Amino acid sequence: MLATPGTNRLVRTRVLPGIAALFAATSIVCQILYSQTGPGQRVPWTILTVLAFATASVLDAAGRQGARGVLALLAVAGGGGLAVEVLGSHTGFPFGDYSYAGDLGWSVAGVPLVVPLAWVMMAWPALLVGRALGGGRRWLVAVVGGWALASWDVFLDPQMVDAGHWSWVHPTPALPGVEGVPLTNFAGWLLVAVTMVTLLHRLVPADAGTDLRAGPAPVMYLWTYGSSVWAHAFFFGRPGVALVGGVLMGVVAAPYAVALVRAVRR
Repeated sequence: MLATPGTNRLVRTRVLPGIAALFAATSIVCQILYSQTGPGQRVPWTILTVLAFATASVLDAAGRQGARGVLALLAVAGGGGLAVEVLGSHTGFPFGDYSYAGDLGWSVAGVPLVVPLAWVMMAWPALLVGRALGGGRRWLVAVVGGWALASWDVFLDPQMVDAGHWSWVHPTPALPGVEGVPLTNFAGWLLVAVTMVTLLHRLVPADAGTDLRAGPAPVMYLWTYGSSVWAHAFFFGRPGVALVGGVLMGVVAAPYAVALVRAVRR
């Protein structure tokens, strides 16, 4: 029996977002449990957090843009993320010289599979941020979305380095307050992030109505911002990271939150 257009629409607008929300909530629970475990027991919660968040982003893409959105996200962010991490960890370009400790589970060419999934989980929300704030101008969508993605790494990298999951050969010079992570890493992230968002914006049709709709991906982007500031300020003992990351990611997170509130009111 063939599915009717009405059935397909119901699945995309109600069923998929609902399942995506469950995975998003699972990711948040895993992050909370991460904070309640000792340093030697956090790897499983790290992996589960990324898996759940990435699944939520993929399902959010499916609900908004169907199979085209899913395939583009997996190819650009998943495949592209893996390719650039293999290149980076073997050559030092474009992030700088670094190496993985090998404690994050299965890997491909020395890159843990959870890493490209992390690109997937945040690239989709970053695209939505870029579209919400970019005013329909392609170049501005790419720049804003790229900044939304790259600025997140100001929180991510210090946490992962402190946890021993990877290390830098030359950790200086660094952003003020973000010791241990070189400026080359942020520059590389910005280059890759802008490229990813540019490709996603070209491959996935823009729909202002659905892109601004409150759902798992937008909520998870703002949760990531707020929880990262709190965690570095009070849990990881990195107030400098909380301040610098809060300012840099807040450049897009704050106006995005305002745009979402206005969209919901309308």
